[in-house]
Amino acid sequence: MAFSYGPSDQHPGWFTWNLADPTRFNAQTMGDLVVREEEAPGGKRQVRLRMFPERRHSNLLDAVHGGVTLALIDISLFSAMRLLLNGDAAGSVTLDLATQFIGAGRIGQPLDSVCEVLRETGRLVFLRGLVVQEDETVASFTGTVRKPSRK
Repeated sequence: MAFSYGPSDQHPGWFTWNLADPTRFNAQTMGDLVVREEEAPGGKRQVRLRMFPERRHSNLLDAVHGGVTLALIDISLFSAMRLLLNGDAAGSVTLDLATQFIGAGRIGQPLDSVCEVLRETGRLVFLRGLVVQEDETVASFTGTVRKPSRK
């Protein structure tokens, strides 16, 4: 299995969302990630993927680097696919990702990407969401993921 997904000992009510291989990008760059499924307004389901920004995630303004925010968003697309669609996100690829930066993420406080599935077709999943930190919006995004081919 490509992902390590199970109850988090350190964060009750959350599940780990890490790659099984600790030498890959997610572990080396992002650190530990946790995820949970939530009910959104209107009864829809959404997934909240949380990271814990450290100094290594900062830019020269001591805010969360935009590239880190983009990586969090990209990873959240796959966690939403896995939890909301019960699909295996391994082997899927991001086709497009449109992001609007609205604010700056702060170091030392959890940063969340909250994502929902808009539509699923045979090969594609359309998603959207917000990156939030406490009550502040850091970014909004839409993305499309192509599911793995059936071989």
